[in-house]
Amino acid sequence: MRFRLHRQKYCFTLFALLKTKLFKELALSRPLGYQSLNIVMLGYRGTGKSVISKILSEELGRKLYRVDDLIVQTAGKPIPEIVKQQGWPDFRKLECEVVARVASEAQDSVIDCGGGVVLDDNNIILLKKDGKCALLTASLSTIMRRIKKDRNRPSLEEGLSFEEEQKKIIADRHEKYQSSADYVCDTTSLRPRETAHEIIAYFKKQGWLK
Repeated sequence: MRFRLHRQKYCFTLFALLKTKLFKELALSRPLGYQSLNIVMLGYRGTGKSVISKILSEELGRKLYRVDDLIVQTAGKPIPEIVKQQGWPDFRKLECEVVARVASEAQDSVIDCGGGVVLDDNNIILLKKDGKCALLTASLSTIMRRIKKDRNRPSLEEGLSFEEEQKKIIADRHEKYQSSADYVCDTTSLRPRETAHEIIAYFKKQGWLK
């Protein structure tokens, strides 16, 4: 008799759970075969990754991982200081460690990557394991206008003028960027929210976003 009462109580509790709005929403948002894909933001400095990643995170209700911020937290100092004291090779090594940690943890998230994350092929392999990459581009003049006053971006190439440096680095990374991208969006003439909406629309069309 006691067993029957416990079973009835259990069935009633389960039935009440099934009727809750939260349970229904979870069931509908996770159909059979659903894959939790991250949106991975790639692109050179000044293409709009940080701003657009924030908009995507807010509009989709997804956690936002900022790789550069996590590097700063891990090192305990700003990026210009890391580069000045330890050089770019040590910075890239730390970047790889952070990317590996984020890639193993992130689900249904937005990952805002630094511009040089594509330089290590293993970074992209890890990020693509559970994600799709949106590459942001912009014209050279637009990029220079957006970053010329930003002192938190240490020089990537010594001995070159500001314009020469941007031209060279963009050209050097072009193939890496293009081969890593699942979607490319030129932000030159788009507002950040417009770009975010284009990314969302494309990801939904491809079935990468529910």
